[in-house]
Amino acid sequence: MLEMQEIASYYGNTPVLQNVSIGVREAEFLAVLGRNGVGKTTLLKTLMGLTDHVDGRIVLDGHDLTDAPTHERALHGIGYVPQGRGIIPRFTVRENIVMGTFARRDRKREIPPIIFELFPVLAENLGRMGGVLSGGQQQQLAIGRALAAEPRIVLLDEPTEGIQPNIVEQIEQAIVRLNREHGITIVLVEQNVSFARRAAQRFVIMEKGRIAAEGTANELTDELVHRHMAV
Repeated sequence: MLEMQEIASYYGNTPVLQNVSIGVREAEFLAVLGRNGVGKTTLLKTLMGLTDHVDGRIVLDGHDLTDAPTHERALHGIGYVPQGRGIIPRFTVRENIVMGTFARRDRKREIPPIIFELFPVLAENLGRMGGVLSGGQQQQLAIGRALAAEPRIVLLDEPTEGIQPNIVEQIEQAIVRLNREHGITIVLVEQNVSFARRAAQRFVIMEKGRIAAEGTANELTDELVHRHMAV
């Protein structure tokens, strides 16, 4: 479904990713792991066209998106939940979600029911400003906004980072349901190895802008984690 072929990705003239090749199958759950600063966030930004320059190819369902602008990638069905959430604090919950519908190919501005099914708190707070929500509620809103575009693949950058524990479980369950019940392809950047083992079918571990290890979730051993993720 999605292929990154020998990708080098740059901020200015500095390469952050080097010779990265990853393939993701339809309805697959891929976890991207690694220490801080190894290029995980840049990987997702590269897929969304948010770095300065890319060598190599990015292909989605046979469409070459390497030079496509971000909005075109969204229209092809890629949803993105960035680190830091990126909601608009002075927009209401409803307005934040409706923003996501502008990436729908059918141009409809309807809010998909799946959002309120997964996150009932959003339905209860539609008229509130996004900036007054708790951190966990804002993260649910960020995921809901991505889902408003009815994407086929969702990129999530550490969606449980800094979230209160009772909300972390809700968010993790929602991400798994998106994949298992709704067939949405997931690419998850995560530090929580136990969640990656429970949720993902495959993993890659990054180190210094390259793929250092990859395999099925069963192959994500303690030895690999210690070697590539221990501080």
